[in-house]
Amino acid sequence: MKKTARQLVKNSVRSMPAMALSLIIGLGTSAGVSADEADAKRLLKAMSDYLAAQKALSFEYDATLEVVTKEEQKLALVSSGDVSLSRPDKILVTRAGGFADVEMSFDGKTLTILGKNLNIYAQQDMPGTLNHLVDELRFKHNRPLPAADLLLSDSYDALMHDVVDVNDLGSGVVGGVECDYLAFRTEEVDWQIWIAQGERPYPCRYTITTKLLAGGPQYTIQIRDWKTGDEVAATDFSFKNTTDAKKVDLKNLEGTGDLPEHFRMGESK
Repeated sequence: MKKTARQLVKNSVRSMPAMALSLIIGLGTSAGVSADEADAKRLLKAMSDYLAAQKALSFEYDATLEVVTKEEQKLALVSSGDVSLSRPDKILVTRAGGFADVEMSFDGKTLTILGKNLNIYAQQDMPGTLNHLVDELRFKHNRPLPAADLLLSDSYDALMHDVVDVNDLGSGVVGGVECDYLAFRTEEVDWQIWIAQGERPYPCRYTITTKLLAGGPQYTIQIRDWKTGDEVAATDFSFKNTTDAKKVDLKNLEGTGDLPEHFRMGESK
């Protein structure tokens, strides 16, 4: 079997001390091991095609959103939840953290966001596909879905937009699953992805590091309990107000965002 650059990287990682490894990764090809850009793109495209082909899927996740204070202290806001979707136009997402317990549902016509801990909800007519929903939430309402780029019908094009550097770093293990480990760079962010090896190349871990904020805070989502097709439990994507929650305007739906209300956004560097 032909020994690829991916195999060389993996074998080198097992045998070299940490300091030598950090120098090799930092210097790129100085040790005679070059990342296989074509292979990395092929693996990412295979993941994208696999995800797009799944008409129904579900998973659980743990997410970490880092923030950096004015005193340059880095803090990590952690949350967990689950996602169920049915292509092309239905999704149910939950997110529970230390300050918010949120459920977001979309039935192809109406978006509903429920603040469970506050017993309030908001609705917005938003007919269209999941792609349309992802864009509306991200750019218009500043409420991005967890792993939003990975949920699109063509995640490859979205992920590769403005990418200027690609690296295949061999293998990694996430939650007991052996993965292909890839790293990408744009002018504004660095991002990494771990993709399960085998016939189900789903994303196991996805990390984005911003270059525009001091301290390089990251957003990381780690995925588990991946299910597709008949494995996915039957889901009702329509909203039913079983707790007599109070309806408010979406712009007044406080306490359901990614940051606590007492956190204030700082300036980019």
